Amino acid sequence: MASDLREAGFTQHHVCRSQTTAYDLARRAVSNIKDHLPGTGAIVYSTCLPLNGNIGDEKSFKETRDVKYLMDFPASHLQSDFGLDGAFVIGLNQQACTGVLGSLRLAQMLVMCEPEIEQVLCVTSDRFPEGARYEQAYNLISDGAVACIVSRSQGAFRLLACHGITNGAMAQASDDETVGSYFNYTYRVIKETLAKAGLDMGKIDWVVPQNTNQKAWQILARLLRFDFERVYFPTLSTVGHLISGDNIINLTALIEERRIKSGERLLLFMAGYGLNWQCVILEKT
Repeated sequence: MASDLREAGFTQHHVCRSQTTAYDLARRAVSNIKDHLPGTGAIVYSTCLPLNGNIGDEKSFKETRDVKYLMDFPASHLQSDFGLDGAFVIGLNQQACTGVLGSLRLAQMLVMCEPEIEQVLCVTSDRFPEGARYEQAYNLISDGAVACIVSRSQGAFRLLACHGITNGAMAQASDDETVGSYFNYTYRVIKETLAKAGLDMGKIDWVVPQNTNQKAWQILARLLRFDFERVYFPTLSTVGHLISGDNIINLTALIEERRIKSGERLLLFMAGYGLNWQCVILEKT
């Protein structure tokens, strides 16, 4: 199995120490952008694993049978810890690995529909429980968190379109069934997102995908008639599949390399259990 993962492009991944919680990871991610937090009107906090949406003590629940210990929400703690007292808080936990892109979609809706919300903090944080297997559907998983801001004012990117597909009938698909459905639904959600933005693949300059098997994107690039050299996921080997955070990690790497020009368009894609497929198109300002 290790040799199969290396062949797929994975070399290393990141596993938390036992005392590190998913909320610890979230706080670190938000701390990295704390200078941009003033004016935040909403928080969208997504978790791939629903268990990471509660930081209460399960032992206390078993001892007392009081369900309040199952509803100690990390998003509420985040609001308090960073002084975002006026922010509307949303927890998102049923979109699996696609949670970040789902958060961007929700943030876009909030900013467009509620004039009092100037910006939205989007956070995702997950760690696997002790004893979990860090491989899913032939991908090497890492614990981790990312955070970003969606704002009404101009930022580094303009959000052009968001779209998603869910096939609930495949919620418990096997690994092979998941892989078997991957290409059809990925192609479909990308095409539908492009149509939503009034674009075609010829108008896309970069694809910034999740960190999954590199052969998958070699195939998809041919299906989409897109230059594989502009499918950008350099952290595949060093980070692994950061559950919901791959797109932001890879986008950050692309920004740091200063390879994106003003006016260029980027397509971000993620697939996840549920089964869910989500896609976002950005334009560099």
